[in-house]
Amino acid sequence: MAQTARDIGVNENTLHTWINKYNRPVDNIKTVRTDAHCYEELKRLKKEVAQLTEERDLLKKAAYFAKGQR
Repeated sequence: MAQTARDIGVNENTLHTWINKYNRPVDNIKTVRTDAHCYEELKRLKKEVAQLTEERDLLKKAAYFAKGQR
């Protein structure tokens, strides 16, 4: 360990710290996205797009009728 630390030009304690930090197993539970999660997100986004499209169309109609009453 000491020789490797000298070879790469770092303190031996720094090398130990790096090994301990990056040698731990990564907690993948938080980052795993299942297909079910993706489908739920897609479903939510499609619903939101439909709602926004409906609101946009309503505003277009309101603007058209407001323009006609001038």
